[in-house]
Amino acid sequence: MTIRGRNRGLCVPAGLLIVGTLAACTTSHVIVGHARAPISPEQVKIYLQPPARYEEVALVSSSSRQSFAISAQARTDKVVDRLKKEAASLGANGIVLREITDQSSGSVGSDFATAEISGSTTHAVGTGISATFFSKGGSATAIYVPAEAVSSR
Repeated sequence: MTIRGRNRGLCVPAGLLIVGTLAACTTSHVIVGHARAPISPEQVKIYLQPPARYEEVALVSSSSRQSFAISAQARTDKVVDRLKKEAASLGANGIVLREITDQSSGSVGSDFATAEISGSTTHAVGTGISATFFSKGGSATAIYVPAEAVSSR
């Protein structure tokens, strides 16, 4: 496909915008039940085991990418916070944590090399270093626990 005219220069910035937008996605969901009106994330309770009575709303996943969390605990807290916000946006008042894991979120490397040619002899020396950056990722089931189920505990 050939692009002509003035719009040709817009393709690269538009492509970068799309890639940047997709890379910024840190939370997602798949509806598996009935979504309700959004609630406050502070109203979302965390469960390790589901309560006796509940309805599944969605499968939610998140990561600590794009956050300034430095420690492993801060990254875990960011994941849980984002899971609660996503669940709350679907009207779920609870999440059942499924997993929280470390994820490779990129790496950076640097190297240096030099070569010397003297007559018919070549000498080369090189060195390099690389570092991998990790974030936390997590998944949960967003649930709705009826008020009577909460009060009967």
